Amino acid sequence: MENETKTHEDIKAIRKLMEESTRFLSLSGLSGVIAGVAALAGALLAWLFIDDTWLLAAVAAIVLLISLSFAYFLSIKKARRDKKHFWTPVSRKMLLNLFIPLSTGGILAIIFLIQGNLQLVMPVFLIFYGLALINASKFTLGEIFYLGLLEIVIGLLVTVFPGLWLQGWAVGFGLLHIVYGLVMYGKYGK
Repeated sequence: MENETKTHEDIKAIRKLMEESTRFLSLSGLSGVIAGVAALAGALLAWLFIDDTWLLAAVAAIVLLISLSFAYFLSIKKARRDKKHFWTPVSRKMLLNLFIPLSTGGILAIIFLIQGNLQLVMPVFLIFYGLALINASKFTLGEIFYLGLLEIVIGLLVTVFPGLWLQGWAVGFGLLHIVYGLVMYGKYGK
């Protein structure tokens, strides 16, 4: 019986080592909550005060900058707390797989913004963000995959119903991130 227990412990240790060498596990759930709150604040600001397209784009850029900054710093903090390295070959692969679709969608959204195709800007952001999350999920926590799918669904809904672009922003970038962040914090953050 003692050998069987030792074998199970050894298998768990091997599984943990393999997972850590193939997955980036230092994502901070709290950064998801902060990103969601920032997105909701940006959406509220847009709804109450902003009617200029370029000012709206500036608010979206600020929300993105806040979200990325907190994700970076809180993930580094989590990696240090867990006595792990933040910059590893796996984290670099994850970021590359995240930023290729994300930057492609950003460029496409800017093109649509310049062309005056405003009804396509928010769906492109949501859809390509979802694709970026799905792409990055191969190298990090699996829950990212499902967040990506939900972002794509919301993006497609906003494509069909362009008048709901602000609600799409609030739900896709706001509420989903808050829920995701709380789930991740509860599951991995402690």
